[in-house]
Amino acid sequence: MALVKFVLQFFYMEIAKKYDSISAENKWYAHWMKHDFFHSEPDEREAYTIVIPPPNVTGVLHMGHMLNNTIQDVLVRRARLLGKNACWVPGTDHASIATEAKVVQKLESEGLSKQEIGREEFLKHAWDWTEKYGGTIFKQLERLGASCDWQRMKFTLDDDLSDAVRDVFIDLFDKGLIYRGIRMVNWDPSAQTAVSDEEVIHKEVNSKLYYIKYKIEDSNEYITIATTRPETLMGDTAVCVHPEDERYFHLKDKKVIVPLVNRSIPIIQDSYIDMEFGTAMLKVTPAHDINDYELGVKHNLASIDVLNEDGTLSEAAEVFVGMDRFKARKEVAKELERIGQLEKVEEIKNSVGYSERTNAIIEPKLSLQWFLKMENLAKPALENVMNDTIQFHPKNTKNTYRHWMENIKDWCVSRQLWWGHRIPAYYYGEGANDYVIAASKEEALVKVKEKTGKELDLNNLKQDEDVLDTWFSSWLWPISVFDGFKNPEGKDIQYYYPTNDLVTAPEIMFFWVARMVMAGYEYLDKPPFKNVYYTGIVRDKQRRKMSKSLGNSPDPVELIEKYSADGVRVGMLFSSPAGNDLLFDESLCEQGRNFSNKIWNALRLVKSWEIDESKEADEAATIGGKWFENEFQKRVEEINQSYDQFRMSEALMSTYKLVWDEFCSWYLEMVKPSYGEAISGKTYKEVIAHFEQVLRVLNPLMPFITEEIWHSLKKRKDADCLMVNHWPSFAKEAKEIDFDSIKELIIHLRRVRKEKQISMKDSISLLYSGNYNAEYDKIIEKLANVDAISKMNAKPDNFVSFIVKEIEFFVPLLGEVNSEEEKEKLQKELDYLKGFLKSVEKKLSNERFVNNAPEEVVEVEKKKQSEAVSKIELLENQLSNY
Repeated sequence: MALVKFVLQFFYMEIAKKYDSISAENKWYAHWMKHDFFHSEPDEREAYTIVIPPPNVTGVLHMGHMLNNTIQDVLVRRARLLGKNACWVPGTDHASIATEAKVVQKLESEGLSKQEIGREEFLKHAWDWTEKYGGTIFKQLERLGASCDWQRMKFTLDDDLSDAVRDVFIDLFDKGLIYRGIRMVNWDPSAQTAVSDEEVIHKEVNSKLYYIKYKIEDSNEYITIATTRPETLMGDTAVCVHPEDERYFHLKDKKVIVPLVNRSIPIIQDSYIDMEFGTAMLKVTPAHDINDYELGVKHNLASIDVLNEDGTLSEAAEVFVGMDRFKARKEVAKELERIGQLEKVEEIKNSVGYSERTNAIIEPKLSLQWFLKMENLAKPALENVMNDTIQFHPKNTKNTYRHWMENIKDWCVSRQLWWGHRIPAYYYGEGANDYVIAASKEEALVKVKEKTGKELDLNNLKQDEDVLDTWFSSWLWPISVFDGFKNPEGKDIQYYYPTNDLVTAPEIMFFWVARMVMAGYEYLDKPPFKNVYYTGIVRDKQRRKMSKSLGNSPDPVELIEKYSADGVRVGMLFSSPAGNDLLFDESLCEQGRNFSNKIWNALRLVKSWEIDESKEADEAATIGGKWFENEFQKRVEEINQSYDQFRMSEALMSTYKLVWDEFCSWYLEMVKPSYGEAISGKTYKEVIAHFEQVLRVLNPLMPFITEEIWHSLKKRKDADCLMVNHWPSFAKEAKEIDFDSIKELIIHLRRVRKEKQISMKDSISLLYSGNYNAEYDKIIEKLANVDAISKMNAKPDNFVSFIVKEIEFFVPLLGEVNSEEEKEKLQKELDYLKGFLKSVEKKLSNERFVNNAPEEVVEVEKKKQSEAVSKIELLENQLSNY
C-alpha cells in the first residue's frame, strides 16, 4: 500500500499545476508529424476527403480562415477516429490580381515598372515574391492544429495543375464553349484588367447629380439630362426618350449637340426608358454603361470609348485628354458652367461598384476578351444541388444558388495580367480569327499550317498576352489535386473523388462552389463533393465585418499564444451556426481556455487519488459509473447527430456540457474518495476508462490538451496517440433514466445547507412523501451528506420542505424555523409556477401550434402542464400547513 501511494504521489508531482499550452502544442504537433499521422494513401478503408479552399499564396491567417479551418480540422479529426482514411489536401492559390498588384508596388518602390522590365523579368520578380512570402499561412495553420496532409501540398501554378488548366481551356474551346469577342466588362483601372461581376463590391456613396443642357440642333431650345458621370458625355452617341411620352413627341427625328465636343447625335425612342424617373430622358453612352451598350446594339449606335485602360481620358474624348477621370469630372463641370450648360448640381447617394481586390472604382468598358458559355454547364450543376445530390448546409443557401444559376451569364475568363496561366491562344495575323488554340507553340504551328496552308515558322506566332481568371484554376481544384485530368483512372482520383465535405464562405458560392460543381459534372460526371457547409462572416460585437482597416481584427497567432490553440478553436465554434455570422468576442476564447483548465484540473484530481487494489468499490461509485456510461452514450448519440447535420455549435455545446457538467461536476464527485481515504482499484480503472472516452469525444475540438492528458493518464507506447485511436461506439441502446430529478434534489439539499448555514461536515436526514424511487439513494447520501432517507410518517416539528417532480421532501432541522420566511419562499415559487402554467396553457390552446408542431413537441408541453398542475397542488397544501 505504501509503495502504491509513493509511486502515485511521485507521478502526480510530474503533472504541472497549470497546463502549458505552448509546450504541449509544439511537442504534439511535431510528434504527429514524425509519425505521419496526417498522411493518407488509398487503402481498403472508407475514404474521407476534404480539399482546403486555397488561400492566397502570400496570404496570412485572418479570423475567417481561423473559423473555416477549425471546422475542417474538427471534421477531419473526427473522421480519423471513426476509422476512415482521412485526407485533407492543403494548397494555395496564385491570386493573379492581388499578387501582381503587390509585385507592381514593390517594383515601383524600386523605381521600376513591369512594362520597362518586360514579362519574363517581371515573372522572375513574382516568383521571388511568392517564394519569400508564400507558406506563412500554413505555418500559422500548424499553430492552430490543422491536420492537413502536408505531403500533398498543391499550388495552382504547379506544373501538373497548370497543364490541367491549359488542357481544359483547349477542350472547352474545341467544344465551342469558349469564344473571343468584344463585350461590356467590369474594368479595374488600377489593376488594368477585367474582373467578374462577383469581384465587384457595391457601396452606397455620396455623389453629385449634374443637370446638363443639350442644345437641340437648328433651334434655340435646350433639353436637360441628369447624369452622375459628366466626364463621359464626350462619348454620348444618342439621347433616348420613351415612344409614348407625350412631352417629347415634338423631338421625334431631331438631333442634339453634345456640349464641349459639338457633335450632333440623334434623339431615339425606346420603351426601356422609365417615364416616371427624373426627366425621363437618357444620354446614351454605349462604351461606358452596360444598359447604354444594349441600347446601342439595338439601335445601331456608334460606340466612343473616352477612357484609357488606366482611367485617364483618351484621344477619343477630344478634351482633357490624359487627365484622370475624377479630375476630368470636375473640369467638365466647370467648363459646362462657364458656357452656361450646367443647369444645377444636386447632392445624392448612389451605389458605386468597387474592385474587390484593389478598391478602385469599376468602369464599365467595352473590351476584347475570352468568354466561357455557361448556360449548358450550369444545368446539371443546378439540378444536382436542388435535388440534394449535393447538400447545402444551411439549406436556405440553395435559394441564393438557384437564383444565380438561373440567371447565369457567360464567364469572362481572361485577365489583362502577366502572373497566372497564360491563355494558350497563338496569333499569326491581324484578322479577328487569325489564331489557333494549342498546348504549345510547336503544336500551334502545326495547327496554323493546317488551317492556312502557309509555310510559317515559330517566329510568325505570338501567344496571347493575357492570363486566365484565377478562378479558372480553382474551379478544377477537387479534380486537379488528385491528377484527375491527366490520369482519370489513377488510384488517387478513383479513391478520393468525389470528396466528402467542402467548408467555405457563402460569398464565394458563385466564384468557386458553383463552378467546381460544373467542372465535376462536365469532366467526371460526378459531383465534386457531397456536402457544402457555409460558414458565416466573422464580425465584431458591433456587427462590423472584421478588417485591418477598421482595426477590429485580432491577430490569430497572438490569440493562440494568449488563450491556447484549443481555447481559440472552442472560442470560434461557440457562436458559429452554419450560414449565420459569427459575432466574435475575445471572451469566447477565454471561455475556451477556462474549459481547458477545467479538464486539466480533472486530470490533477484523478491523479492525486491513492489507489487501494484490495478495497471494494463503494456503492455510490458503482451506481455513478453505470449512470455515467448510460449518460455518456446518450450524449454521444446527440453529438453524432449534430455532426451528421453539420450543427457544429450544437456538437460543441453538447460536448462541453458532457465534459464540464456530467463528467467533472457530477461523475467525478460520485466516485471521489472521502478525504484521507483511497479509491478502490476497480473504481479507479473505471474512472480512467471513462476519462479516455471523454477525451475521444473532445479530441476533434481540442486536439492538443486531450493528447497531453491521454498520455498523462497512463503509460503508453510512442505511437499510441489519441488522434489515431477510435470514436466511441455502443453495442446496445442507452436507457432512459430520469437523473435530472436526482440532480435537482441534490441541488435543493445544498441550497438548504447554504441558507440554514449547515456545514457539509454535518449530516442531515431526508424525509419524503409520495412515490419515491430509492435507486440513487447512495448518490444522494454521498453528494449531500445525508445520513438517512425515509418515508415520512409524521411531520417533524421544525423542517424545510421542497418539491421535486411531484414528490414532497422534508429536511428536519434543529431549532426554530422562521415560518414567515418559508411561507414567502413557497408563495414566490407558487406565483412563478402559476405564471408558467398560464404560458404553457396559452400555447396548448393555440390550434395552430397543436396542429403544426411535431407530436413530440406537443407532448413535452403537455407534460410540462401536468407537472406544473401537480406542483401547484402540493405547494398550496404546503402553504396551508403554515
